[in-house]
Amino acid sequence: MAERKDTPEQAEFREHCRSWLAENKPAPPSFRLPISAIEVMTEEQRDYLASWQNKVYKAGLIGCDYPSEYGGGGHTNFQAVANQELQRAGVPYLLNIIGLNMAAPTILQHGTEEQKKRMLPPLLSCDEIWCQGFSEPGAGSDLANVQAPAVRDGDNWIINGHKVWTSLAHFATWMIMICRTSSDHKYNGLTYYIVPIADTLGVTVRPLIKITGETGFNEVLFEDVVVPDTLRLDEVGKGWTVAMTTLTYERGAAEGAGSGGGKGMDERLDELIALAKRMKRNGKPAWQDATVRDKIMQLSIRGEGLRQLGRRARVAALCDHPMRLPLQTKVLISEWLQDVAACAVEVEGAYASLYKGDERAPDGGDWPLAYMNSYGFTIAAGTNEVQRNILGERVLGMAKSK
Repeated sequence: MAERKDTPEQAEFREHCRSWLAENKPAPPSFRLPISAIEVMTEEQRDYLASWQNKVYKAGLIGCDYPSEYGGGGHTNFQAVANQELQRAGVPYLLNIIGLNMAAPTILQHGTEEQKKRMLPPLLSCDEIWCQGFSEPGAGSDLANVQAPAVRDGDNWIINGHKVWTSLAHFATWMIMICRTSSDHKYNGLTYYIVPIADTLGVTVRPLIKITGETGFNEVLFEDVVVPDTLRLDEVGKGWTVAMTTLTYERGAAEGAGSGGGKGMDERLDELIALAKRMKRNGKPAWQDATVRDKIMQLSIRGEGLRQLGRRARVAALCDHPMRLPLQTKVLISEWLQDVAACAVEVEGAYASLYKGDERAPDGGDWPLAYMNSYGFTIAAGTNEVQRNILGERVLGMAKSK
């Protein structure tokens, strides 16, 4: 992503980030890490990544813009700098992605003082992991159709129902969750809760096995789960409004409490080029095939377009609709990642049938795995089909689809 011009204070902070990351970049683990945090499966993976996030937090690179009384750094516009440097350094990604990018900003905006002081510090430090309870078997992209009921019982709420596609639920202490508190109103009948799920009576977490064979996400069942009213976020019936705050951050419309690390777009494209130069096609490197080079060049052009969208998003006069660029970028990035992986699989040819761990698999079997996982990113945060409908109807003013 193109770098904005720093203030003197940001420039000093950037230098701190760079020097700290250079000195503290962890050695690769002896075991395999998945492509992203939402595929983390084992205790070994969790412990390694949680320890790394805790170290990054103590160095001041997480929660930079959050008030100090809630465990943050108390700065303004420092988090984007930290995120850029984490990405540039090629360090591991941050484990508590749902907490940092969705739960934290939602709690900061809608939570009580008690909720902010209790929830945010261990979230930022990764002492407590968070998951998201939005989708249900009958309400995926149609989020307003959520049916899991929450019934008032004095100072408590009794929650039943079934949430699905719940990444990190198997490690989570808390879930951000929307429930139906009234059947009389579709949107105004939803309420938002912070629900404890670790070792909670009535909560069952079941792993879901993906096409990759991994089990990084789950279904979560609730049977008469008691949740104190003190864990309700904002007013009864305001769940849809609060959920829109969560989705705004999930779709990248604003900076959360921390992100970065893992592989960036440039690194991914470089790996694809290196693969094409290594793999043979008709006895010659695939890179010498004009069709392959053209496909990679088109991906490079699209990648540059995405970087320029990032620049445009920082110019208020060019943002004619608050959700246009976030929705557009979410669609374009997820499909770019999918197409990069698809191109790599095509370059590998028959070798793409070899699974991770096979010593003959190019790049350790990473590309076929990335391609299969890429479908999750085109579904998450609202499917790309739904995002296109929103862009057409609410941004461009086109007639509603039937």
